[in-house]
Amino acid sequence: MAAPQAKESAAPLARPLPEGGVWITAARKAAQARLAEMGLPQRRDEYWKFTKPDSLTAPEAPHAVLFQGEVPEVFGTVDRLRIVFVDGVFDAQASDDLALEAVRIERLADVAVQDIHWARDLYGTLEARGQDPVPRPLAALNTAQACDGVLIHVTGRASRPIHIVYVHKSETSDAILHHCIRLDEGAELTLLETGPAAARFNKVIEVDMAERATFHHLRIQGPDHERRAITHTFARLAREAVFKTFTLTANGVLTRNECVVEINGDDASAHVAGAAMGGGDFHHDDTVFVTHDALRGESRQVFKKVLGNGATGVFQGKILVKPGAQKTDGYQISQALLLDDDSQFLAKPELEIYADDVACSHGSTSGAIDEDALYYLRARGIPRPIATDLMVVSFLAEAVAEIADEGLRDEIIGHFEVWLERRHG
Repeated sequence: MAAPQAKESAAPLARPLPEGGVWITAARKAAQARLAEMGLPQRRDEYWKFTKPDSLTAPEAPHAVLFQGEVPEVFGTVDRLRIVFVDGVFDAQASDDLALEAVRIERLADVAVQDIHWARDLYGTLEARGQDPVPRPLAALNTAQACDGVLIHVTGRASRPIHIVYVHKSETSDAILHHCIRLDEGAELTLLETGPAAARFNKVIEVDMAERATFHHLRIQGPDHERRAITHTFARLAREAVFKTFTLTANGVLTRNECVVEINGDDASAHVAGAAMGGGDFHHDDTVFVTHDALRGESRQVFKKVLGNGATGVFQGKILVKPGAQKTDGYQISQALLLDDDSQFLAKPELEIYADDVACSHGSTSGAIDEDALYYLRARGIPRPIATDLMVVSFLAEAVAEIADEGLRDEIIGHFEVWLERRHG
């Protein structure tokens, strides 16, 4: 009985597939078949019980008023290559020239009409692998329907970061973007992402890493109060590859960030971290699945959320250690600082281990600001609002420490300060 209901639920989003060449048409059809089999997510689904998916699956994007405040330029002091999308549409005039040493950058829209391209072996491949054992239907929807995105092939060490800027200008925009990134042996890339993107945003990034490749990823989501976003990052790591991703989220009615990592090579490392800050109808969901399938793999999941005025934070994180993945070191921590009694933090940490020589741990806590520590600061003449801010920044510090670049860490701390000033205003 469940299967027919699932297929019916997919009907509102069963749009015709975009036109394209042989390879991408095959990938889109396969994704559409996966979606038809799974159906759209429902609250009864195990990994959606904490987050209501209705606004992400509605036929049309909910109305989202644009943010009216002044938004400071992000990464303005960083020498980077900018790629701009406005409501999901590439803006060539606002973007830089796509030429970069040791990197080939192309638009998905340009290569989708070709019958042969290197992306044919990657587009939708990691997304399809990430459907087992947990279905991710909105990622399959993305693979089937995305018309644009960037394809990045890194052959050496990129001379500067690539910065994808997402601009939101239409209050009813509904954007779907799909990015593919391939790093050859020993290659290295830093990818920056900023901006609210659209009223509703569905994004997939697939990252395929060869031996000894390094990928640093830093994104800032916000600041629109009414935006909704579902993002998916799929990564596959070969021997000695290093994958690090950090996300800062401020504001937004609904944000769900999914990250699925496969550690398939010996001595590879994956760090997935994030900080979220919001109040009122802010609902933020981090869902992470890390699979260890090689020797001496390391993974870290570090998530911190600051919630006020009835906001909700969700963390669902799993470490799966397969048979033979000995000497695995897996660490997971999720914590929430609740600024009032109306806010809530819902957590589901998981370990599933089939090897006997591992060091894996997880923990999850939530609570209010330590009144003793607050008293200590106020006793030294610090006003309560400033003392509270200092404790918030200190609380978030462990997640920020996962960012390798000191300059980029400073950018994130600066955004903490901007958010705290707005909260007091």
